[in-house]
Amino acid sequence: MASMSRRTLFAGSLAAVLARPFRGAAAGVAAPGSAYDFSFTAIEGHPLPLSDFRGKVVLVVNTASFCGFTGQYEGLQALWERYRDDGLVVLGVPSNDFGGQEPGTEAEIKEFCETTFAVDFPLTEKQVVKGEGAHPFYIWARESLGSAPRWNFHKYLIGRDGALAGSFGSMTGPKSRKLAAAIEALLAVPAA
Repeated sequence: MASMSRRTLFAGSLAAVLARPFRGAAAGVAAPGSAYDFSFTAIEGHPLPLSDFRGKVVLVVNTASFCGFTGQYEGLQALWERYRDDGLVVLGVPSNDFGGQEPGTEAEIKEFCETTFAVDFPLTEKQVVKGEGAHPFYIWARESLGSAPRWNFHKYLIGRDGALAGSFGSMTGPKSRKLAAAIEALLAVPAA
């Protein structure tokens, strides 16, 4: 009975965190730099600078293999397939920060994504995405938008110019019309 109460408490706490409203950056305050100033390492081990995606729209998503939102991989792959020829890049950033739900090695994560969801969009090595020890991209995004991942499958949308264009919490899935509309609006802007 006690474990049931803890699970109920955890589910209620998670729902409360995810339901908090989005807080954008203060009006008139521009964050320095662009997404192109940051680099990851690909899950295969080679450098993956975001500047490689210059002129593209990029959706950066912190992912996990053992989460209630893991099914979003299917929708992320569908977004990638639907819009990649128009200039969208989906970038998965595995993270073990929330509930220890990404405990595997890079090889295990890659195999899971490929065999379970046929993922072929780029993935990075596992990263810290919250707190002061977060990857510099996540610190920049948090400071720029006033929005940090509260759980797995948080999404940052980057325009063709490298500027952050939006932040979407875990509850906004890849099949969301709101997310698709934001992506389509950015894809409609010609590359410079």
